[in-house]
Amino acid sequence: MRRILLYLTLLLSAMFAACSDDDTFSASPDHLLSFTTDTVKLDTLFSGVGSSTYSFWVHNRSNSGIRLRSVRLRQGNQTGFRVNVDGLYLDNSLGSVITDLEVRRGDSLRVFVELTTPEQSLDEPRLVRDDLLFSLESGVEQGVCLTCYTWDAVKLTNLEVSADTTIETSRPVVLYGNGITVQEGATLTIRNTTLYFHDKAGIDVHGTLTTENSLLRGDRLDHMFDYLPYDRISGQWRGIHFYDTSSDNSLVDTEIRNTCDALLLDSAQLDTTNVRLTMTRCIVHNAKGNGVTVIGSKTRFTECQFTNTLGHCLSVIGGVADVDHCTMAQFYPFTGGRGAALHFSNYVDDNDVPLLRLCCMGSIVTGYNADVLTSDVRDTTSAHFNYAFHHTLLRTPRVETADSTRFKDCLWETPKDSVQGKHHFVLIDEKNLKYDFHLDSLSTAKGLGCYPSAKTP
Repeated sequence: MRRILLYLTLLLSAMFAACSDDDTFSASPDHLLSFTTDTVKLDTLFSGVGSSTYSFWVHNRSNSGIRLRSVRLRQGNQTGFRVNVDGLYLDNSLGSVITDLEVRRGDSLRVFVELTTPEQSLDEPRLVRDDLLFSLESGVEQGVCLTCYTWDAVKLTNLEVSADTTIETSRPVVLYGNGITVQEGATLTIRNTTLYFHDKAGIDVHGTLTTENSLLRGDRLDHMFDYLPYDRISGQWRGIHFYDTSSDNSLVDTEIRNTCDALLLDSAQLDTTNVRLTMTRCIVHNAKGNGVTVIGSKTRFTECQFTNTLGHCLSVIGGVADVDHCTMAQFYPFTGGRGAALHFSNYVDDNDVPLLRLCCMGSIVTGYNADVLTSDVRDTTSAHFNYAFHHTLLRTPRVETADSTRFKDCLWETPKDSVQGKHHFVLIDEKNLKYDFHLDSLSTAKGLGCYPSAKTP
């Protein structure tokens, strides 16, 4: 019995000693906190739109506990930062401060940071900066810098364009809801502007759309991973849909990227004298569906880049299409089973859509697969399925049949070529999803595509 009591006494003494050690706190200035970062850099934000949540850890690696007199934001509630320290919120109404925290030896605190900034009526992004200060019982003050660039934007929800309208602004324009609807008989002009589309937003065109020197993209400015911004991820917004009443559309020096289906032109009564869609020096890149799909219409594409789509980069279904010095490159990185770089057909579903003419000249058609030029045909008479390729680089098996007369002065890629597929271009970085479709200096496609010469430094 005495042995049992002695054992219990020793055990309890050890337990109390351990608890006593853990509860020992030091006010020595040599005992400091350590942080997993000294600066939290938030991604660029639109004013009035909340950020993603960022976090970091605060560790006590000393051999004693550390008491904190306070954790506070240097500028209080003036910058818009919101901070939660280990479950305790720095209440902006109380001066953005919490007091009397303890960090036992070997223990940690996790800190969460968010930001929403007010409008400042500025055209350029501005830097928002604050310091999260940890005041120790010793009198030492340690801190983590919080920074972010914030941008005042024009915010539009379910914009209805019923009369001729021009959007031209140096500020970003953010579209919510369905985005923009252009009514029949109205013309929307987008010039020298960047449009940021939220989630399912897009542009529905029943009238006419003209763009010049503009960028259309998703509205996420943050990162999926440190190295990967959402702006390189497809499927960020809905895209542009031209309905059967739409005509005389013209897109010049315009980039459309990271959509679901980038651009769809519905079939209409074919008028071979009226070009329903003209695209000049445009880029359509990184779509989770098709890039550009045109059905039963007269269209013209000049010096355009159509690249990296889950579906077809360019799909011409019937009608009349002229493709002049364009680059169609299929290097969609996210999955196999991707579509063609260029696809053409004379029917859709159960409906015949005669392909009166597809003329492709001075262009590049290439990609990962051995054959990225595909066609679907139901009526092979020349009046219903008429196509021709002139002086174009093609990644497809060489045509040796009677149809070979449709291919004049073409370059045929083969697996034996020293330069083929992605090696024609300056940069195809599948890991970081970075692409530059200017021609590499070793490319055999000089003079072809939308960038006919090698990129200069």
